[in-house]
Amino acid sequence: MNIHYRLEGPETAPVLVLSNSLGTTHAMWDAQMPALTEHFRVLRYDTHGHGQTQKRGKVTLSQLGEDVITLLDHLNIPQAFFCGISMGGLTGLWLARFAPERFTAVAVANTAAKIGEQANWLSRARTVRTEGMGVVAAGSADRWFTPHFRQHQPAVVEQLCHQLATSEAEGYAECCEALAAADLRGEVAAITVPMLIIAGELDPVTTVADADYLHQQIDGSFQVDLAASHLSNVEASEEFTAALIAFLRRNDGR
Repeated sequence: MNIHYRLEGPETAPVLVLSNSLGTTHAMWDAQMPALTEHFRVLRYDTHGHGQTQKRGKVTLSQLGEDVITLLDHLNIPQAFFCGISMGGLTGLWLARFAPERFTAVAVANTAAKIGEQANWLSRARTVRTEGMGVVAAGSADRWFTPHFRQHQPAVVEQLCHQLATSEAEGYAECCEALAAADLRGEVAAITVPMLIIAGELDPVTTVADADYLHQQIDGSFQVDLAASHLSNVEASEEFTAALIAFLRRNDGR
């Protein structure tokens, strides 16, 4: 097992897997942890090439999903809840579609069946390989947070941007290439796992329209729009956590 993870919360509680966004680590969920661990045994991990999970060559969306299954198998967890944001949300869509038997319910935040354009992702991968992570980190605050949040929570913004700037460039680039090729628009209508879709009303990366599309395609899904930009679990942490817990507890069959 070369996937870095943390498992916290009551041993008898249902397991909830949290999957981070591109350019972050499992620490992006810190604000959610006190409330989540009251109800769940929370499994956080660093995605391929992020944090303390080392890169393992070229990666695809299916491999990102299979990493989660490998982790669950390693920990002898037959079934879990799942919540992912951005790239982690796209991973959640893949898991809901191709490994539904492993998940009781899935929440996806600030994501889309296809995120961005292939050429832009490939360009970003080339840029970080040649110029380093600083050039991407320089514009990350504008993509991740609203001007209001940047003004009023500068320490939070600075911490995440610094973490991105010091990330391993090759792992980041390989995930950019995975996102360039990822397209589940022809698959999401087949999802039957209970699903919550969280959108940021001011998200320029994965828009409310992207969330609307998922909601329309996935029968029985729920959608919540929050007053936030792309990292809604950070910017609107209390509202995000409340919506997530309410959804998961509705689908907890214990």
